[in-house]
Amino acid sequence: MTPEEPSTVTRRQAIAAGLVATVGAGAVATQVHGSTSSAEASGRDQRVKSPSRLPVVYLPHGGGPWPFVEMGIGTPAELDLLREYLSGIGNLPNNPIKALLVISAHWEEPVPTLMNGEHPPMLYDYYGFPPESYEVQWPAPGHPELAERIASLLEQNGFQTQRDPKRGYDHGTFVPLKLAFPAADVPTVQLSLVRGLKPEEHLRLGQALQPLRDEGVFIIGSGMSYHNLRAFGPAGRPVAQVFDAWLQESATLPAQERNERLRQWSNAPSARLAHPREEHL
Repeated sequence: MTPEEPSTVTRRQAIAAGLVATVGAGAVATQVHGSTSSAEASGRDQRVKSPSRLPVVYLPHGGGPWPFVEMGIGTPAELDLLREYLSGIGNLPNNPIKALLVISAHWEEPVPTLMNGEHPPMLYDYYGFPPESYEVQWPAPGHPELAERIASLLEQNGFQTQRDPKRGYDHGTFVPLKLAFPAADVPTVQLSLVRGLKPEEHLRLGQALQPLRDEGVFIIGSGMSYHNLRAFGPAGRPVAQVFDAWLQESATLPAQERNERLRQWSNAPSARLAHPREEHL
């Protein structure tokens, strides 16, 4: 979770402002990749790609319970653009989706931890919003078997894992997916980040998950390309644009160069201005 904001800015205002900052950074138009993902360097790693391989998406989840509650921030054009983008996520794969795997910025554990409940509840991990914010529902079923498959892949690659049968979908999952999959009928598993947020460890984790893409699992990373709650607003837009441009360029490089850049991401232009803490990256 992000640190508390100064007393002159309420948490609600800061979270809501992230919606506009995300649109301004260009993340809405650029963080989706087709049959191969940015994490795959658009096929430049020379591996044979299956025609049934699903994409990987890194998306901005907007601010707090937007768009299901009036936030009082952002222009209609900006709000419509983000809503349209997220609503189209489910149409990206060219092949049937059997299940979703979501890695949200809002869950960190000492080791990779998987939600394995059959019917995950809602986790309203925000505060200070109207009562209706805590009535939003996205009752997608869980997938315990997929959780075990993911755990097996991770353990084969040297990770220890844990399960959490009681954890619910946090807003990094239910906000964008309520737009992308409004019927809430696709089985979904959420996987935590690893506390410490080491780039190398998460690159290795992503590599371990690759077989899932050939098994009908649509992998979604939910965060933002800009997440500095103390600097949201017009002054943050140039920083967001500079870092977002670096991120897009890096993600489409050949695999070895791409991974090295991502390992050293904090050396990128405006990196720590865009991400004082990297959980959303």
